[in-house]
Amino acid sequence: MRATRGGSFLGPGFCARLGGVYRERPARVPGGVLWTSVAAVDGDAFIVPDGCMDLMWFDGALQVAGPDTVPYPARMRAGAVSAGLRFAPGAASAVLGVPAHELLGRRVPLEDLWPAAEARRAAERIADAPQHGAALEALAVELAGRAEPPDPLIGALVTQARAGLPVAEMAEWAGLSERQLLRRCVPAFGYGPKTLARILRAQRALALARSSRRPGFAEVAATTGYADQAHLSREIRALTGRTLGAAVRPEH
Repeated sequence: MRATRGGSFLGPGFCARLGGVYRERPARVPGGVLWTSVAAVDGDAFIVPDGCMDLMWFDGALQVAGPDTVPYPARMRAGAVSAGLRFAPGAASAVLGVPAHELLGRRVPLEDLWPAAEARRAAERIADAPQHGAALEALAVELAGRAEPPDPLIGALVTQARAGLPVAEMAEWAGLSERQLLRRCVPAFGYGPKTLARILRAQRALALARSSRRPGFAEVAATTGYADQAHLSREIRALTGRTLGAAVRPEH
């Protein structure tokens, strides 16, 4: 498990100017990540778009975090413990039974999405557990086991988007028109393949820049398919609300 103290980024989906502790590990749900966080002070955490949706225990309630296209502010209280299961891109909608586009840019109580009795039982199960994260993971494993098998097209599109394939090439590979591809993507991701590729490329660029103690931003931009460093900087600011340097080195 990885812990970060006193930084601004609490994890891939968390841009917080709050300090605190963030931990994550691979979940037992394929492609998923289990995370927990504790805020050090009161304030807003800014959730950065990552192509994913989360089932989470936040502010004493079971919620679903929909996909984002801009930083999402979440009010944090000092000492508050949060936990979540971050699904692989495109996977959550089938497991949770709600199209991703209906939750775009939203955080929704589970009781608003599921039958009231079922949502209440799930929330009580998490609330009563000694470890919220472990209980969330067990719930997600059960839900995934009851869901329809994942659409192989969705996983393939994530791989292609991460590789920087143009939308036209994705559509040609899938044997679909670009309009048909859009209709397949929106329920799974919340948006179309172009936005998905944009978000995943930014995540890849940030990961690459963070992997070096002294990142060369021009080289990162070239490696990840941006026109130049200025293009990379604009995209990072648009998606994270921070400068490129601050996004890469949040502890400073």
